[in-house]
Amino acid sequence: MCVCVCTGGSMASGQLSREEALACVGCRHACHILLYADTEAQLFEEIPIRHIILMQMRFDGLLGFPGGLVDPSEESLEEGLSRELWEELGFSLSVTVEDHVSSCHNPSSSSSHLVTHFYARRMEEKEIREVEKAAASTATDHGHEVMGMVRVPLYTLKGGGGGLPSFLSHSFIGNSRSQLEDALVRFGLVTAEELQTALTHAEQRRKQPWGGGSLITHTM
Repeated sequence: MCVCVCTGGSMASGQLSREEALACVGCRHACHILLYADTEAQLFEEIPIRHIILMQMRFDGLLGFPGGLVDPSEESLEEGLSRELWEELGFSLSVTVEDHVSSCHNPSSSSSHLVTHFYARRMEEKEIREVEKAAASTATDHGHEVMGMVRVPLYTLKGGGGGLPSFLSHSFIGNSRSQLEDALVRFGLVTAEELQTALTHAEQRRKQPWGGGSLITHTM
């Protein structure tokens, strides 16, 4: 049986520093990254898209961030994440410690204790588009472990059913949804009020799965 022993930190809350996470004995480690860019593009020439945020549809039908399992005994977290990104995105991206956002202990992992490490990198819109093209054309995992890249809509359509609320009502792997929600506010991609409104509409949408919003106006 796997035993996770940490020096300091709060295992109860799950939040760890990078150093505390690496001190965990018997834990597996998974690293994922949020790639985002600003954009002046508009949906239907009237709804500001504001930011491009990349996620992916996984082989199991769940949404998640690019990345995967890393063995700190063989490579650094950042080296492992860079390797995973090359396999999943077909794009060379050197991840650094400065890109690290958070580490979290996930005791709900079925096979063993899992620590998830979350990173974020702001890019230029041109670079984001290059990542999307490479992911669909040269990535070795495309069509196998990764079904395709998706963008996170940050607007809410009339009635509250479409856009971000609809996106948040989908199924996510592990704690990727909470990572997304935290990053949206942390990096100023939406306000805390906008996120809360979207979460409220998302919950309503889950209760009424066939409800939807109009494509005419937006609230964000």
